[in-house]
Amino acid sequence: MKRLVLGLLLLVSWQFSAQELYMPRNIKKAYENGTRDLSGAPGKNYWQNKGVYNVEVKVDASSKIVSGKETIVYTNNSPNDLNELAIRFVNNLHKPQAPRSGVVSKDFLSSGLHIKSFIVNGEKYNVDSEGWGTVEKVKLNSALKSKAKAEIKIEWEYPLSVQSGREGQIDPETFYVAYSFPRVSVYDDYNGWDMLPHSDRQEFYNDFNDYNFAISAPKNYVVWATGDFLNPENVLQSEYLKRYRSSLKSDKVIHVATEHEMKSGKVTKPNKWNIWKFKVNNITDFCFAMSNHYAWDAASVQLKTKRASVQAGYKPDAKDFEHYVEWMQYNLDWFSKNWPGVEYPYNAMTAIQGFADMEYPMMINDTSIPDDFQDARLTADHEIAHTYFPFYMGINETRYAFMDEGWATTLEYLIGIDENGEAKAKEFYKNFRVKRWINDPSSEQDQPIITMSTQVSGAGYGNNSYVKASLSYLALKDYLGDDLFKKALHHYMDNWNGKHPIPWDYFYSMNTGSGKNLNWFFNNWFYTNNYIDLKVTNATQMNDLLSVNVDNVGGFAIPFDTEINYEDGTVEKLHFSPSVWEKDQKQTLITVPIKKKVKSVNLDGGIFMDYTPKDNSRNL
Repeated sequence: MKRLVLGLLLLVSWQFSAQELYMPRNIKKAYENGTRDLSGAPGKNYWQNKGVYNVEVKVDASSKIVSGKETIVYTNNSPNDLNELAIRFVNNLHKPQAPRSGVVSKDFLSSGLHIKSFIVNGEKYNVDSEGWGTVEKVKLNSALKSKAKAEIKIEWEYPLSVQSGREGQIDPETFYVAYSFPRVSVYDDYNGWDMLPHSDRQEFYNDFNDYNFAISAPKNYVVWATGDFLNPENVLQSEYLKRYRSSLKSDKVIHVATEHEMKSGKVTKPNKWNIWKFKVNNITDFCFAMSNHYAWDAASVQLKTKRASVQAGYKPDAKDFEHYVEWMQYNLDWFSKNWPGVEYPYNAMTAIQGFADMEYPMMINDTSIPDDFQDARLTADHEIAHTYFPFYMGINETRYAFMDEGWATTLEYLIGIDENGEAKAKEFYKNFRVKRWINDPSSEQDQPIITMSTQVSGAGYGNNSYVKASLSYLALKDYLGDDLFKKALHHYMDNWNGKHPIPWDYFYSMNTGSGKNLNWFFNNWFYTNNYIDLKVTNATQMNDLLSVNVDNVGGFAIPFDTEINYEDGTVEKLHFSPSVWEKDQKQTLITVPIKKKVKSVNLDGGIFMDYTPKDNSRNL
């Protein structure tokens, strides 16, 4: 009983101290309303809305028009009656008048979404989509009551842009069809309707929905998609159906169809149009790709509770993509067993050679990097790592990109150690991730990580989202140690799998999961203008004791190694975790018992690169 009382007192203490972290007023209100809890868990009043989507979509390979009709059964689980619906269509970014984060070419531009019909609960609405942006509200004639459902029917079409980025025409006969249907935007407990427009810099925020897709593709086109492939026997000819089904049980890569076979017209059923059906539940998005000449490789990987299909579609001259199925088999298994140590949650993963280096649920769209297999493989690792953040956890990437990009960068680094060795992994991480930030002293580089992602741009956005956030996660891993860090991380993931966490849910979940008050650490890394810069101000040896005074000029609570160079030529390296900064984040005194004469000391942060490394050394 005494232990229980002590535990409760500690929990109260953490919850009280958690209030030391700054919260915007709307976030405070969510906690006050009980939709979120200071323990880090969803609150007793937590809710989120959901849609069940039945979509019929057709892609005309000649006109490059995507057309479709959908029925959405949308459930309002919120405590509020909704007088309007916010409809999101990301691909209106291609309209000439759309606000964007950068310059685009003429091939990027298109006319955008054309809504032919919009019906809610049997009542037709006169919707003029000509002036729509990426998200627009439709005022309802009758409010959607709390805990009630609405049936929404939409018919629509839009052109695929010639330029392919996250979606569009990879080549004239290969299409990546993403964000391809109008959807109900997120209505949540801290902002209401998500009305932030898509600018092509920030990424996405979607509800966990159920999707049934029937995709009409022209003769000779193969379709790869999110979800379970329901009807391969209806669209594939017998030899290729046999190969595909074999791949679902095979550890070895099977060439389901070669480029020559695809071009010969022997792969799909000889119908003018084939309907490819896919289904997936409780997922944040759906996309598909199609081609009549891409090679198709497949295999599968045995995980703890299931065998997952792994597929790749690519041009035969893409030498890196010839290895993609093997690489993906490996990383699905590695991520499941190591970091984050949560089993890959879906039944399939497909990689398509494109131009985006972009993640989607159960799919990735990657640039070919045939002359650098290490970079190519890490690209695949990074995009597949996004399975966990933001898809397993329904993160609001638009507002808080560091909650997913930072983790994907961290997981990319950790699997890279296993794939390439620690030295190469560190070199790549430093050169590709850290250098461009730490060597640039401009003010936009040092904005607090907690800053909304829509409020930073350029390098400031990239470094907040990827580099600094990743370094914070790795610093916390060093501080807690692998076992406790993983325990706390799993506590956070268990709390918010299938839900919508915000940064404070992460902070408080890690506090509770670790059993430690980490607010000092979160304040240090997320709420400041800090950077990395240590300075040795003094070093003395008094008999058998070495004392080193270190100023934390930059401010971030980082781990570092102290290299002690002795006069006899030997070197001793000691590691110090961020715990040295817990009580005083401006300076620390390192004391080391020694038995030999010291010549000099040097501080080395490794991947925590120092802005002024010249003052990290001291001769005695």
